[in-house]
Formats: sequence, structure tokens, C-alpha cells
Amino acid sequence: MDEFLAWHFQSHPIVAAYLGADGYDHTLGDFSAAHLQAVEQEERRWIARLSQSQAPTPDDAVDRDLVLSHLRGSVAMAQWPTWRRDPAFYLSPVFTALNTPFQQRLKPEPELVSAAVAKLAEVPGVLAACRANLDPTIASPLLVQRGLGQARTGRHLLTVTIPGLVEDDGLRAKLAAAAVPAAAAFDGLVAFLEGFTCGGSWRMGEELYSRLLRERELLGYGAADLHAKGQKAWADLDGRMREVATRVDGTHDWRAAMESLMDDHPATLADMRAEYEAETLRAREFVRERDLVTFPDGEECLVQPSAEYARPVLSVAHYLAPPPLGSSRTGIFFVPYTPDGFTPEQVRQRLRTNSRAQMPSIAVHEAYPGHHWHLSHIAGNPRTVRKVFRTPYFTEGWALYVEKLLHEQGYFDTPATELAHLDCRIFRAARIVVDTALHCEDMTIEQAEEFMSTRASLSPGTAQGEVNRYCAWPTQAPSYLTGALEIERIRQAYDGPLKTFHDTLAGSGGLPLGLAEKAVLG
Repeated sequence: MDEFLAWHFQSHPIVAAYLGADGYDHTLGDFSAAHLQAVEQEERRWIARLSQSQAPTPDDAVDRDLVLSHLRGSVAMAQWPTWRRDPAFYLSPVFTALNTPFQQRLKPEPELVSAAVAKLAEVPGVLAACRANLDPTIASPLLVQRGLGQARTGRHLLTVTIPGLVEDDGLRAKLAAAAVPAAAAFDGLVAFLEGFTCGGSWRMGEELYSRLLRERELLGYGAADLHAKGQKAWADLDGRMREVATRVDGTHDWRAAMESLMDDHPATLADMRAEYEAETLRAREFVRERDLVTFPDGEECLVQPSAEYARPVLSVAHYLAPPPLGSSRTGIFFVPYTPDGFTPEQVRQRLRTNSRAQMPSIAVHEAYPGHHWHLSHIAGNPRTVRKVFRTPYFTEGWALYVEKLLHEQGYFDTPATELAHLDCRIFRAARIVVDTALHCEDMTIEQAEEFMSTRASLSPGTAQGEVNRYCAWPTQAPSYLTGALEIERIRQAYDGPLKTFHDTLAGSGGLPLGLAEKAVLG
């Protein structure tokens, strides 16, 4: 494992730095086609080697199988090469590598600026690789337009936003000067993408989708079965919500009830952030009072506006974990601010989908005992590989599982918050239905947007942003409810105190669910 991790970090320095590994924070790495193809070949060699290895303990076997699931998923994706299809493959890592250190501020400012200057010098090369590697025969216009929206934020982010986070005048000027060539490279990429003509599809197809579910997620079923699970879950939740809606507005129409609840929302984006912060503190105190989990020493969850570069592509709340290989236990719950160019009506719609009835569920999911607690907790796991590789089918599944847990514990104590809690869950059931249908060619984008705005309480604009995300990130959207249902199944088989179950399961890492079951039940 140590030898494999050393190779993995050397091949993926942005990932290594994000995780908190020492020695990787001054480079973006190699994005050339030759390097990416060499990494794929080396991954195949590691699969062969690890498949033949003997694990001396059950925990070692879980570690080995965790790495194998990651590698097999990566090799499977080689037939769907994101680096030839999607500008985000280059843009998102660059933005993460440059912006995240200043958000977390885990090192002295001179060190942060020195690392940023070194990485800025590599930005033109990474963006040149993007231009060279995108294949017009397989790149999708939808993904290119999505990447174009990200690329247009590059100049302002590098020349204004990030330097603005530096307190020392001299260091700020040094960083701003180093950003000039990188910003020019972003201008060039924007011009390139504006004129880039391509004709590929964003649809993954059922064969690869099912392979990823079986080999990477270790679920034991494919896309068709997952689609059916989503339909059944949606129907079950629809029945429950009809009953709760009668306690909200006296009718069985839960969509109309949610529409009325969404009219009660914060007045501004800044007010939304402040109210989320208050709700996050309330959730933390509730979990502590009920003694549902063990809190890591020194953990803290900050509540901040979403990063400027993320606003064109993320329309929902999200979370940035503390680096699991470092000592910090401070995470950031990002509130979904809108891009600067949004109209007042678009801003109002964003506020409506973060209504006061919905905030408790979202704060539980993102913070306590959802993502922040979980990812702070696993940072204490002594097995390094468990902190490096994790799947959204566990991490997102855990965050949705604890929403239901807190419902059982009485946290959603009004009909309005209970209905909103169920709405968050039926939204995840709708995601399963739509994501599988989109990528298995059973649904158009327009049908998917209509489904998300009529079968879940999303505004048309938010539904559009959601579906755009599903097109770009196949298999991720179903992870929430799929993982939650699997965790609930494991909990039913566990014989022991609830708190011990939570500490043990969540502490095992963010494993594929089949491995998580072995780690907890033996």
C-alpha cells in the first residue's frame, strides 16, 4: 500500500496536496496525453499485482480491495476518456489547487503564496494540454459549454479573488503579478472554446454505467436494477409525503405544499449564509445531546459563500473537508451563491430552493452528523489508504442516512420541516431515475428537467442546473439514496449500540458499500 500510494501521489500531485500529503503543493502535475496514457497503463499493472497479493489480515484485505475497486473503475473509464471530452477535467483541478489552500489557510501566508506562484507558472501548460487533448469527434457541446462557463471565471479568480485573500501587500502584489500570464492563458482558452466545434455525446451508455456500479461501487447490480429501485423509492416517498402534506396545508398535494413553504426564505444571499450558520450550530448541539456519534477533537465547521469559480456549475450546497492526511479538523460548508450575472429573479429562485423549511435537512447533510462530522472522523483512521480513496456512494449515502436518523430522533419537529426532509429524500430518488435514464438513452434533457421540476420541488432554473450536472457526472447523482439504503440495510444486521455502529461504520472510511459491510460485520 505504501508503494502504491507513493506512485499514486506522484502521478496525481493535486490530489496529494488536497489530501494533505507533504511535498506536492508547488505543482499542478503533467496533463499531457502521453502522461495520462502512461498512468492508465500503470494502473493496469497495479491491478494485476494487487489481484495476486495475499492480505495478512481482514483489514489489509479491505485496503487491497478498496484500491482495486478504485483502479478498476479508473480503467473502465478509459473507454470514456474524460480528458478528451470535457474541459472541466483541466479546469476544476486548477481552480481547486489554487483556491483551496487560501480557503483553508493551513500554512503561513508566505508559504501559500510561494506555492501559488509556482502553480500559476504551470497554468498555461495545463490549459495548452486541454486545447491539444480535446477531441472534437467525442467531446460533447454540452460539456464544452459547461467548461466555457468555468473558464470565463478564470481571469477574475486569479487576478482579483485569490490575491484579495492575501493580507500582506507585498505578497499580494507578487501573487497578482504571477497571475497575469495565467489569466492570459485563460483568455486564450475561452476564445478557443468559443470557437470549438464538436459532435460527441455526453451519454455514457448502459454497459459502462453498469460496469462502474459493479466493479467500482461493488453494488452487485446494474443500471436497469438501479433505475427500478429509484422508481420504487419515489413511489413510496410520494405516498408518505401526501400524508404529511395534509398537516401542512390540508391537502394531499405535497408539491403545492412545498411551493408554499419555499416562499418563506431568507431575503438575500448573505442572509441565507447567516441562517445556515445558525442551523449548523443547532444541528451540532442536537447530535451532541442525543449522543449519536463521538466528536473528533478540534473539529469545526465554517459556513461560507460558495467559491466564485464553482457558482456557474454548482447550484446546491456543498462541503470542503479538512485534508485527511493533515492535522486540521476544520471543514467548510459552502452556501450556494449565484454567479454575479444572475438576474434578481434567478437569485430569488435560488433562495426559494434554500427555504427555511429546507435548511435543517441541508445543514444536517452537509455538517452534523453528515459530511463534516464523517470526514473529520475518518481523518483519525490510522490506515492511510482509507483516507485517500472514498466513494460518493458511501459519503453521500452517509449524509442522506443521517437525515433520516435525525428525523427518527425528532429533529424535524414541525410538519413543514418533516415535509422538507422527505422532499430532500424524494429529490434523491428522482436523481436515480433521471441519471440512469439520461445515460441509458431513455430520457431527453428536456424530459429530465421537467421530471426534476415536477417530481421534486426544484425551480425550473435549479432543475436545469441539476440536469446539466448529471450529464457531466454520470453515476454520481444516484449515490445519495442508493448509499443511504445500503447503510440502513447494514444497520439492521448490526448487533450493538447505535452510537457504536455510527462510529465504526463511518470510521471505516468511505468504502464501497460491499466493503463497508465487511469492515463492520466481518
